[in-house]
Amino acid sequence: MLVSDFDYHLPDKLIAQEPLPDRAASRMLVVDRASGIWVDRAFRDFPSYLKPGDCVVINDSRVFPSRLYGQREHGMGRVEVFLTKQISPDALVWVALVRPGKKMRTGERIFISDDLTVEILGRGEFGERTVKLYPRGNLFDVLERTGHVPLPPYIRRSDNPADRDRYQTVFARERGSVAAPTAGLHFTQEILDRCLRAGAEIARVTLHVGLGTFQPLHTEILDDVKLHAESFTIPQETLRAMDASSRVVAVGTTGVRAIESDPAKVETDLFISPGFNFRRTGALLTNFHLPKSSLLVLVSAFAGRELTLAAYQHAVGQEYRFFSYGDCMLIL
Repeated sequence: MLVSDFDYHLPDKLIAQEPLPDRAASRMLVVDRASGIWVDRAFRDFPSYLKPGDCVVINDSRVFPSRLYGQREHGMGRVEVFLTKQISPDALVWVALVRPGKKMRTGERIFISDDLTVEILGRGEFGERTVKLYPRGNLFDVLERTGHVPLPPYIRRSDNPADRDRYQTVFARERGSVAAPTAGLHFTQEILDRCLRAGAEIARVTLHVGLGTFQPLHTEILDDVKLHAESFTIPQETLRAMDASSRVVAVGTTGVRAIESDPAKVETDLFISPGFNFRRTGALLTNFHLPKSSLLVLVSAFAGRELTLAAYQHAVGQEYRFFSYGDCMLIL
């Protein structure tokens, strides 16, 4: 199959630029895989689709201010450093995207603030850089002061103080993501409580969202796709809860990648495409994803490509809100 087989037309006006005032006010397209039928609902109806014995798996990774802006040590103009993956135990060496990247040479330094300097150490296969951070004090305290919320590029505005809360799930715990696990953004504590009252158990995994989730695919042949590895953990209590459940309801594609990966590992580069044998996932709550993305391919593997694209066409026609701050779909 080709990556272009997972394309669809999306008017720019449907790309959500702001979150709704109420997290739980999103629309939800409910798709039944067995019948091929979908129905327009609201996310507040999500708990009504749960039953005793269900295990709802959420990704509790926490987004941190990973986008930095600074000046070149020698030269003019602003430089963006987008941290994507920690690769040293002391959290000072990272994989990063640097713009403008072509002008930045190994050994060059970027001044972010009086408290932070970045040095370019090397270059990766697809233009990413290895960088070293020199903070004055605790790195993550410095990032909280100087970093920006890593809103995706299709949100065509600068981040604002409200994004620090809204581009974060209410159940976020473990710092490490550079993009939000967006299906979780719809939940409020009230909705979580209603899930429990419906008889479902809520279990946690942690997958730190990075290049493996959001970087564009670099090949047209689906079998040639290779994703960047992302770190993840699945607690033993989550494994026990999933094993004891009658159905696992995954919240988000990152949750699916975690629970379908080998829990004994600490990283996953799992690429889920049509033909994949889902061992745990029984239902999926997910946002709408970019055309020709690994996430849309994953959803198509779970629901079927034709049904997925037909449902997306319906969502476009009904003017659902798309992507990170947009609406969602529940696939049963």
